[in-house]
Amino acid sequence: MKHIHDHREEHHHHEHEHVHGHHDHHGHGHHHHHHHAHAIEKLSTIYIIAVALNLAFVIVEAVAGFVGNSLGLLSDAGHNLSDVFSLLLAMVALKLASSHATKRFTYGRRKASVLISLLNAIILLVAVGAIMVESVQKFFNPSEVSGDLIIWTAAVGIVINGLTAWALSRQQQHDINTRGAFLHMLADTLVSVGVVVSGIVIKYTGWWVVDPIIGLAIAVVILVSTWSLLAESLRMSTDAVPEGFDVDDITKQIEAQEGVLGVHHLHIWPISTTETALTCHIVIPEAAMLEEVTDRVKHLLDGLGIHHSTLELETHSSHCHDHDCC
Repeated sequence: MKHIHDHREEHHHHEHEHVHGHHDHHGHGHHHHHHHAHAIEKLSTIYIIAVALNLAFVIVEAVAGFVGNSLGLLSDAGHNLSDVFSLLLAMVALKLASSHATKRFTYGRRKASVLISLLNAIILLVAVGAIMVESVQKFFNPSEVSGDLIIWTAAVGIVINGLTAWALSRQQQHDINTRGAFLHMLADTLVSVGVVVSGIVIKYTGWWVVDPIIGLAIAVVILVSTWSLLAESLRMSTDAVPEGFDVDDITKQIEAQEGVLGVHHLHIWPISTTETALTCHIVIPEAAMLEEVTDRVKHLLDGLGIHHSTLELETHSSHCHDHDCC
């Protein structure tokens, strides 16, 4: 194969490599896809059970809050309702993240999963604002609250939120939407513990002012757990390198592969909340090493969790000719 000088030949060269790369990794890709599909099915089941349990609890908690005149319970019910919505959104995102490519959407509608995580974070921030306003108002106008009602209702919340958080905890490393849902549920569990404590304090001391204080504490807990989610969602929606990937480190690892003389024009971006893509130009000593180097680099990237990679290989002499570096 000759060195590539004009644009047309370079494109053909790239095309050959691209076809080879995908053909060679078909078996691995199929295995990855099968594993991915199984994981999605399992997560869908977890989400459906979590939504049903949490929705039932929201109704119970809201009724108890109205009957018992507790802002702690009402604000927690409001937050739990936003969590139900978050879980539903995460379910939709999960489906979108595995959507198939079309002529209009060549990556499918996977990127919508990133926008959903952004929407989720914004919804949580609105919930925080509402809870804070209510708590401050009630702080200056405290009203009588039933300690027993708060204790029992929040205790149920600890069980439901705790179970949901536990179910999501093993799935949350690979997807920002699932991580968001997990953080919500973990925060809810801690909040329910706080509400139980406030119920005990109110029951034995009669300090009703503890109720709005717990309301404010809930808001702070949610705010802290949401902030990193919001920042990561914003980064991903602007095609920033996803969390957990270091451009310099990946470049060094590719350059360390046998037959690689240099790497340039490297780009990494999220296709969805669970999948990452990479493109780069790789300089090799001679065209005969194209397939060998492609295999090596594709295998490396698969191991790093990047399953969508497009590599453009160029020989040392054509690279120097293009860049006037020789």
